[in-house]
Amino acid sequence: MLFNRVHHIAVICSDYEKSKKFYVDILGFSIIQEVYREEKESFKLDLALNGEYLLELFSFPAAPERPSYPEARGLRHLAFEVNNIDEAKDYLQERGVNTEPVKQDPHTSKRFTFFPDPDGLPIELYEK
Repeated sequence: MLFNRVHHIAVICSDYEKSKKFYVDILGFSIIQEVYREEKESFKLDLALNGEYLLELFSFPAAPERPSYPEARGLRHLAFEVNNIDEAKDYLQERGVNTEPVKQDPHTSKRFTFFPDPDGLPIELYEK
């Protein structure tokens, strides 16, 4: 196999500043680099999680909305591992992020929940 690991995930947002605040201030990503690409009228924000480059956040003028329900083909959601699902859920709810009820995966017995980013992109928390 040629692949080593996931290098990064790219997300296009509708409100760059709102999404930047969400991913940095609420979810705890750290900023590696932020550039404005004038030729594309687009910001590109490189973000790390626990020191590892993981996410690119983009702004593009007039990007179409993401179809969600019914679910469309393509990337379904982003999933992040947490040590304690209840603590993570409480942390998010204290910051105004609505989470779904915690469920248990019938195949792994692990607990998980979902919440949306500012554009409705589903994000999953999956307990270690």
